[in-house]
Amino acid sequence: MVPVSGSAGGSLVAQRILGVDPGLTRCGFAVVEMNRNRTGESVHVEVKGTSSDQDLAVRILAIQRAAAKLLDSYAPDVLAVERVFASANAPTVVGTAQASGVVIAAAAARGIPVAWHTPSEIKAAVTDDGGADKDAVARMVQRILKLPGLPKPVDATDAYAVAICHAWRSGIGARFDMSAGTRTHQGARTSLQKAAEKQKAALTPAQRAWREAERGVR
Repeated sequence: MVPVSGSAGGSLVAQRILGVDPGLTRCGFAVVEMNRNRTGESVHVEVKGTSSDQDLAVRILAIQRAAAKLLDSYAPDVLAVERVFASANAPTVVGTAQASGVVIAAAAARGIPVAWHTPSEIKAAVTDDGGADKDAVARMVQRILKLPGLPKPVDATDAYAVAICHAWRSGIGARFDMSAGTRTHQGARTSLQKAAEKQKAALTPAQRAWREAERGVR
């Protein structure tokens, strides 16, 4: 990673995040570095595809290997994954869950923390509208990461959006400890955890109960 230097000479990079839009046919991966000034930079993006003609085990292995390669190559601080929900299309949900599972396992095997975010959380974090359409999300991703064009395909857009969502919801850009121990992306976890604790302490009892209930179903 090439540090992003601020006016004080320290790195602005708060966290390197691997965002994942899980899927068995197409799985989007985006490595993003999010900065303390609420800007970000795309480090790498790709969509791993598998064919329905292949054996299921082969397809799942291909997703797992793609995730493992990215985790080893880019050493993210955290893996952020779009949370899987049930729907009327059971085969799609099962495939998405299978892809999500092997990606999560690859991160866990390397001691990399994993975070889950719902589609509405992701849209709200990126666009301030939990019901935003795909075009609105793509435009905001382009703007936040200063991409030369709209990200494509949609799986790449969604992977970027997951990473950005995690950054915002983790407190990046908030006023948290800027000690020497947090000036590289690998050392930023402590400050982010402190910011999250402060945010939790500021919640009302009802908000805390809602958050705990939401975690209980993940």
